Amino acid sequence: MTTLFEQLGGAAAVDLAVDKFYERVLQDDRIKHFFANVDMVKQRAHQKAFLTYAFGGTDKYDGRYMREAHQELVQNHGLNHEHFDAVAEDLMITLEEMGVSEELKAQVAAIAAAPQHKSDVLNQ
Repeated sequence: MTTLFEQLGGAAAVDLAVDKFYERVLQDDRIKHFFANVDMVKQRAHQKAFLTYAFGGTDKYDGRYMREAHQELVQNHGLNHEHFDAVAEDLMITLEEMGVSEELKAQVAAIAAAPQHKSDVLNQ
């Protein structure tokens, strides 16, 4: 069975998508302030590792859990549903611009915006 990771184009496609995604995020007035003091080289690497894992490219993920990674942003910077939705929207626009099919975008959305992930990111 082919994984979503493979269907999207493997490591090269995920790397490109993450780079393009963060270009968009850093221009998005709704959410760019959350990344003002973030090491974006590290952030991109974390996101690539997470998406590789989430999309079935590996069975190992050594990063922090979503709840832990976003706790400070929720408690001290007001990260909320609107911000989560803005990130998801930016991801979908990025994939659209890359020519990803509707079917694959739906699979990505089902993973990236899953209720459990949203709950974990927002510490609820």
